Parts: sequence; structure tokens; C-alpha cells
Amino acid sequence: MGRVALGLVLAGLLSTRCWAADEEIEITPDVVYGHKDGMALTYDVFRPKESANGLGVLFMVSGGWHSHWSPPESRLAFFQPMLARGFTVLAVRHGSAPRYKVPEAVADVRRAVRHIRLHAADYQIDPERLGVYGMSAGGHLSLVLATTADAGHPAAKDEVLRQSSRVAAAVAYYPPSDLRQWVTGEEPRMRTDYPALQFASDLADDVSPLLHVTRDDAPTLLIHGDKDRLVPIEHSLQQRTAMEKAGVPCELITIEGAAHGFKGEDAQRAVNAQVAWFEKFLRAAAGTVGKDQ
Repeated sequence: MGRVALGLVLAGLLSTRCWAADEEIEITPDVVYGHKDGMALTYDVFRPKESANGLGVLFMVSGGWHSHWSPPESRLAFFQPMLARGFTVLAVRHGSAPRYKVPEAVADVRRAVRHIRLHAADYQIDPERLGVYGMSAGGHLSLVLATTADAGHPAAKDEVLRQSSRVAAAVAYYPPSDLRQWVTGEEPRMRTDYPALQFASDLADDVSPLLHVTRDDAPTLLIHGDKDRLVPIEHSLQQRTAMEKAGVPCELITIEGAAHGFKGEDAQRAVNAQVAWFEKFLRAAAGTVGKDQ
């Protein structure tokens, strides 16, 4: 889920000039934010050298809850629309399927937010103005962060865990918002095809963003094709309804005729909306979004 779609979006953007990292973008690769089974959890930081606006946006490197490493320079074209507007982008990798399941990926990306907040001064970004976005499984993780934040654990020995996991804005491309039917086996193909869904069914509620909407969630933009058969647009429709009912700023952009992923003019429309959403809500953020659980 998401790997093909991500490729389609990338294809729509690769015609954009790729910036030379040593000229315009400062890249800090493989920042370690935790460890799991003796392996490092990492993210890459992309920061405009001259035009940084002090706003940070996390990108969830996830498709089907697979999270793969690639050379940071290979992502420059994909991140260019955000970098061109001065955003610092942080590409977050989580413990990957098939070894790790969705709840573990959720725990990882929450830790990544806390680590980035703790080290925000190092990246010259405002810790209260962090955004998040992703596609498919990455969109799901973005919604989880938008709806299930906490203020940190003051008594924790680990300094990272004492930080908040809040984000101030989110953009989710064709995200699954309710995993219950997939995890319980009511749709057995999904559980078979995506090993990350093979976890205890009583945990499905915890990782279904649709069930955790409250009025102080992060403003969220949803982008979804109306012909998506893998993650039907109903996931985004239901998420929008729940957020609107709770009074959370939420919009849904429907890409007509698009399946799971899109390219060309549709991809450009989506990216433009994404950038505008972050400019609107991160510039206005004052540390009041997110919720304590």
C-alpha cells in the first residue's frame, strides 16, 4: 500500500529541478531518534540554507507500513515544493513491516515527534509549529499523530519521552482511517497482503484515527481519489465528517477519476494544496492544538 502511489506522485514531480544539496539545502542524514532490537530508528533533515522559515514538517516514509532507507539526495525533487517555501522537512522512518506491525510503527513515529521537538533548536525550527504528512500508510500515521497526541510523560527517565507528541497541522493522502475490519479479518485479503496488519484485533481501536477525534486535534487536509479501490474514499469522508462534527478544521480534496495515487496535474494540485495548508496553519499555530490522553 502506498509504494506504487508514492512513485506516481514522485513521477509527477521529478520534472522539477533537483537542488544541489551543497548549494541550497543542508542535509543532516540518519539522525538517530531511538533503537529497536539493537537497530537504529532514524530520520533525515532537509533545511534550506538561506530561506528557512522556522517551520518543520515531518514526512512519514511509509507505504504498506514498509519504511525503507534511500539516499537523502534522492528525495530532494519530491521535497522541493516544501523546501522552496522555506520549510524544513524531516523524513521519518519507522520500524518496518513485515517484522514490525502497525502499533509499533505508531509508537515509533510518536517518538520521532518527541525527539524532533527536543532538538528543534538544533534544526532552527519552532517546536510548537510542527506539521506532518504522508501517503497511504504514511497518511494513516499522519492522522494518528493528528488525533492522538499527548503532552509527554514528566516522570520518564528518558528525556525524549518527557516531550509532547503534538503536531500543529496534518496532510493525509488517501489514508486508511479505520483499521478494524482489516485487522479482524473481515477483509482477509488486506491482512494477508499487508503483514503489518497482523496484530491482536483488540488493538485495532487504538490505531484507528477515526475513533479518536476531539475538538483540539490538529487541522487536517485529506486528499483522496474517488476511484480508490485499495483504500476507498469513504475512509476520508468519514474522517472529515468526524472532524467537522468535533469542530476541527478539516477539508477533503477529491481527485476525480483517481485510484490509489495520482500524477501530473492532479499531483500538482495536491502538492499546491498541501503547501498552502501548512503555510496557513503552521504560521498561525500557537501550541494549542493536539490533545492529552
